[in-house]
Amino acid sequence: MSRMSMSASARRLRWPERARKVALAFIGSALLHAGLSSDALATRQTASTREAPAPSRPASRAPTAERTSAPPPPLARQAAPAEARLLEIYRLIGQGQSKLALDKAQALVQDVPHFQLAQLVYGDLLLARNQVLPSMGHVPADMVARAPQRLEQLRTEAHRRLAALTERPPTDALPAQFIEVPSSTRHAIAVDASRSRLYLFENGPKGLTLVADHYASVGRLGTDKSAEGDQRTPLGVYYITSRLDASQLTDFYGAGALPLNYPNEYDRRLGRTGSGIWLHGVPSDSYARSPNSTDGCVALANPELQSILQRVQPRTTPVVIAQQLQWIKHDQRETERRSLHNLIEGWRVARASGDLNRLMSFYSSQFSAGNRDITQWRQTLEREVVQQRGRSLQLKDLAILGWRDKSDILVVTFGEITEGQRSGAVKRQYWGKEGGLWKIFFEGVIG
Repeated sequence: MSRMSMSASARRLRWPERARKVALAFIGSALLHAGLSSDALATRQTASTREAPAPSRPASRAPTAERTSAPPPPLARQAAPAEARLLEIYRLIGQGQSKLALDKAQALVQDVPHFQLAQLVYGDLLLARNQVLPSMGHVPADMVARAPQRLEQLRTEAHRRLAALTERPPTDALPAQFIEVPSSTRHAIAVDASRSRLYLFENGPKGLTLVADHYASVGRLGTDKSAEGDQRTPLGVYYITSRLDASQLTDFYGAGALPLNYPNEYDRRLGRTGSGIWLHGVPSDSYARSPNSTDGCVALANPELQSILQRVQPRTTPVVIAQQLQWIKHDQRETERRSLHNLIEGWRVARASGDLNRLMSFYSSQFSAGNRDITQWRQTLEREVVQQRGRSLQLKDLAILGWRDKSDILVVTFGEITEGQRSGAVKRQYWGKEGGLWKIFFEGVIG
């Protein structure tokens, strides 16, 4: 055998072992970095009394000493969705195109080095050149021991990202909570905690349309928040209250944050406590967090959070957080929508007519707004009716959002315009069912 052929044969024999070592190095790096990152995140969060403390003044970004690895590529370079590239790699694996999948995985980890799941997949593909892998993320036991539970978290992340590819929402369907969203509301957001997925909708001539969906992380102990510090993400209907840029926050929150109005009036009615629930990004030494890893917030990769920050408007953008979203087509909800419109129209007519007894029939005996009970609220309404002097009343930009858990709830928002005026107060009402009838248990001005 010639020297050239022997050399080539030797290279072929040595390649699998070389691939195995490279693969283990990449997998080990991903797991260890993930484990250390998880510890670091826990340490940073323990130092705070809640997930997202609202800064009283702009805070400087975290000092360089806090960062244990090189900064990621500029955000613009990461603009091509990393998740879409990962899912393409999975598709290629399913089609048996392992060589092309390996090339794309190598390019992905080079472009987004802190994408830990991508590192794991890259390691799998390298190992697969030498052996048949019994499962995704096939890592030696000694490596797993150095990052407890992290491999399982990465596997869960992978399954949920893959499910988002195959379990798409029905065409022309919306989450059941979006009963009526006015054209003045440009965007709406829904989070499905069971799928670790955030859906972004845009409002156009045909109503709300799904324009993007992203992987998202929620509370360490799941959802259904009820108390301060319980490490759970609240379930319900909320609104974005403000926008915080990265310059106002520490590096922990990444590209920025969108605070939510948790606890809302329904949460308070049920005695739920806590605060500082935000949609926010991740530290610069991470690409994404595991599915259950926050103290209650919803966390997204920075490029994806940035795209949302640039679009949505505070105060008018609703955010639904559900354990599992129910999707309903437009024609299936029309009867309900019409019925609720008639209900609110009945309230408007009673309010405009000055018929106080009829108006009070829409309010719950358990009504409360601040320190006012139903008796004090009747006095407030009486003064408002007198001031209106029989002038007509219009409701502008009516939004109706529904929620159902312990009971049926409506969150109704509108601008109240009295005849002869060009603008008026923006009000929000919370309705609940009592004896099968809708009653208002809170009403207040929000703007």
